[in-house]
Amino acid sequence: MQEVSYFDTLGRMSARGRFVDALKKCVRARGMNYAQLARAIGLSEPSVKRMFSRGTFTLARLDEILAVLELDLYEVARMSRSADEAPSELTLEQEAALAKDERLLSVFWLINNGWRFGDILEEFSISKTELTLAFGRLARLKLVDWGAGERVRLRVPKGFRWRAGGPVKKAYGRRVTQEFLQARFDASLELLRFESREMSAESAAVLKRRLERVVAECNELAELDAATPAGRRVGMALLVACRPWEFSVVNALKRRKAH
Repeated sequence: MQEVSYFDTLGRMSARGRFVDALKKCVRARGMNYAQLARAIGLSEPSVKRMFSRGTFTLARLDEILAVLELDLYEVARMSRSADEAPSELTLEQEAALAKDERLLSVFWLINNGWRFGDILEEFSISKTELTLAFGRLARLKLVDWGAGERVRLRVPKGFRWRAGGPVKKAYGRRVTQEFLQARFDASLELLRFESREMSAESAAVLKRRLERVVAECNELAELDAATPAGRRVGMALLVACRPWEFSVVNALKRRKAH
């Protein structure tokens, strides 16, 4: 069967490049290389490399790759679109409603992490009536689309940012930080390092961009795992910060310039 680019039929060459880049990230995120993927779909490694370099996949072959990665076309396409989108914010009305209702905020967080209606009922202490009301409120707030069969889909980007100084950060910001820092950070999936060094403003700008990229990669990995059964996922939190700063005991040693 002749290989035809799925995206050539749409006439969207830039979209093809973004999709292939997203698909490559999916492969890496699953801890696979081209050789392993080739074995999984019954092809040679050069054939797989050629498909990815040219962006040419038959629909049947693309389905095989997505099955190995435990993803669907919609999820990868969403990742490819979000790569060029600036992080968005919820409206003040949406944030205010979530900030006032702890249970509503919890349900929204679960939906944002790929939990389905039935899974939430099974795993959490919430009745079907309460969950139905929460889904209904989220739909009225235009945060989700909720349809037949209890299917729900976010109407906002998964990578949205809470507003700086907004209702949610005012209501929960201090509590979240305190709870996060209560751990000893010595378990297998835990890490806490504090580094304070002197560098040029140019290097500081590079550092900031790299930390922003770490945050983006965290969200990309979560996107990839959204289709993974809830029982195989673990809640992870990432705290990233940098700013010009000097420890007060060091700052006290500085000579004060005479005025």
